[in-house]
Amino acid sequence: MNSRAYIYLSVTTLFWGANSVAGKLAVGHVSPMVLTTFRWIVALLVILAFMLPQVKRDWPKIRRHWLQLLLYGVFGFTAFNALLYTAVGYTSAINAVIEQAGIPMLIFVFNFLLFRIQASLAQVLGFTVTLVGVLLTAAHGEFSALAELQFNFGDALMLVACIVYAGYTVSLRWKPELHWQSFIAAPAFGALLSAIPLFIWELSRGAAIFPDATGWGVVLYAGIFPSLLSQVLYVRGVEMIGANRAGLFINAIPVFGTILSVLLLGETIQLFHVLALLLVLGGIAVAEWGRPKEKNG
Repeated sequence: MNSRAYIYLSVTTLFWGANSVAGKLAVGHVSPMVLTTFRWIVALLVILAFMLPQVKRDWPKIRRHWLQLLLYGVFGFTAFNALLYTAVGYTSAINAVIEQAGIPMLIFVFNFLLFRIQASLAQVLGFTVTLVGVLLTAAHGEFSALAELQFNFGDALMLVACIVYAGYTVSLRWKPELHWQSFIAAPAFGALLSAIPLFIWELSRGAAIFPDATGWGVVLYAGIFPSLLSQVLYVRGVEMIGANRAGLFINAIPVFGTILSVLLLGETIQLFHVLALLLVLGGIAVAEWGRPKEKNG
């Protein structure tokens, strides 16, 4: 079970690392809220084509838990990605993927505050080192920027996105027992519903950019891989090894995302990026090594 969970979660983070790069590629080709809305239209078309029979079978359960499932879509699917796609209009894709490494630490904090799940001394040390790495990225290598509150707007948006997704991950412990197809389909519908007002808002401001050829490529990628496949694999991974351990895999996003940013976008890795990656991954390694033994993993 562990090895399958590791594979599921590794593939998930590969697609998510590429999602940040796709968001950067989208700049000038499709606007953030158009992309957020269109990706869920694509995802729902795929769901209707392949998952409708299972959704019909599970309809009584879906109807009973409709609000909870819609909220999963609002926060875990739409809010996070709307913040991400907006953020990469102001900051680099490398920054965006490294800052997502703060999500596992937030998951542990939320689990402690809500459920009193204890962290060991090694985990506290690991979280602290990870936080330093995330802040180093957000401050663009200049810690004086933190003292002066001089955050890049895109980096601030990414930190909010991380809080949102950590909350979504922790809340998965309350998800209803549903077939994975139905569990993805219902929140995807909620994601589209919550994306439409954002789309209308962007349109009313005259800021909407409808996709050109490159934009459609990004929409199709985002609608199929991070929207559907990654969400399915992530939920399964959380089911198999628990939110705390599954959340640690999110730290692979900086590794995949940084490599893909260099290969596909031609972005330059600066010294503070390398230091931040080492701090983030090293801190998580310490945290995982020193984690308390838990019955649920």
